[in-house]
Amino acid sequence: MKRWEQILVAVTVVVFAAAGVLHYAGAPSVLAFAVATLALAGLAWIVSFSTEQVGERFGPAVTGVLQSTLGNLPEFFIVLFALSAGEVVVAQFSLLGSIFANGAFVLGLVIVTGSLRSEDGIMRFGGRLPNDTSTLVLTTTFLIVICGASTATEDKASDNIEVISAVGAVSILIVYVAWLVPYLRNDEAQPTGTPARVELPVAIALLAVAGVGSAFASDWFVNELRPTIDKLGISSAFAGLVIAAIAGNAVENATGIVLAWKHRPELAVSVVKNSVAQISAFLWPALVLVSLAFTHHLTFELPLVYIAALALGAVVVWQTTGDGESPLFEGLALISIYVVIATLTLYE
Repeated sequence: MKRWEQILVAVTVVVFAAAGVLHYAGAPSVLAFAVATLALAGLAWIVSFSTEQVGERFGPAVTGVLQSTLGNLPEFFIVLFALSAGEVVVAQFSLLGSIFANGAFVLGLVIVTGSLRSEDGIMRFGGRLPNDTSTLVLTTTFLIVICGASTATEDKASDNIEVISAVGAVSILIVYVAWLVPYLRNDEAQPTGTPARVELPVAIALLAVAGVGSAFASDWFVNELRPTIDKLGISSAFAGLVIAAIAGNAVENATGIVLAWKHRPELAVSVVKNSVAQISAFLWPALVLVSLAFTHHLTFELPLVYIAALALGAVVVWQTTGDGESPLFEGLALISIYVVIATLTLYE
């Protein structure tokens, strides 16, 4: 492990401890919330780093899925605790924000980095994964559009959105598994020639500790969220789509940017696109089903403006990555999408 990585792990431990002290000591909500957010971001990085070290032994498919699965732990806990606290809007927009943050902002940065590092200004990667993941995202988007249209038109079916969401969640999970199994089965290891910087047992231990820490930090984050929202005057949509999404999910995908800089575009795209696919086609549906055990239920129903944003955004992501070639301007186009939607939530 490099010196700066050791320092970052140590800093995360200190920030995590500080977040716990501030939470249990009843410190001012804004301060406690800010430190909990930093702790979440640090823990997300540790998960990302540890997963990358484990992934050095496998191919891009296994590495991408592994990183997205374990990297989504903070996001999972944030949504879970938000639902238990009755913050349904924050839960929904945290998931929606993760799709935008990873599928637009982080992927855009990956493309910008990869294109700048390429000799001809074009980042190249296999087109199969981007097309597959776009299909998964568009399938979930279809369900969201249907639920939103039913509610907007006051269709009779809108009285049963929770049932429709649950049925849709099961259907999407079946589709996701049907895609995942052959995708992993066909993976081929691509040795980098660079040995992993930590031993496998150490990487697994870091993953376990960071996962447990994410659960605590997410609880503190959500507990301080409502007082902070009220104090700062920001909307629940902005808190979920920007703050929670970046703290809980997008930071760990910064690995994709590093990989693009290292001339590993295939793995860089795999990490980010796997995360987007998993959030939309696995994490969201799974949490819809899990939420049935809570008083407040998560559904696929969203306000019309965000349905439109998600639908159009999914098409733009598919268009920019489907051919396996992305120049600089396409990366900037994806980043601009996130900037616009984040600005919109700021004025909600």
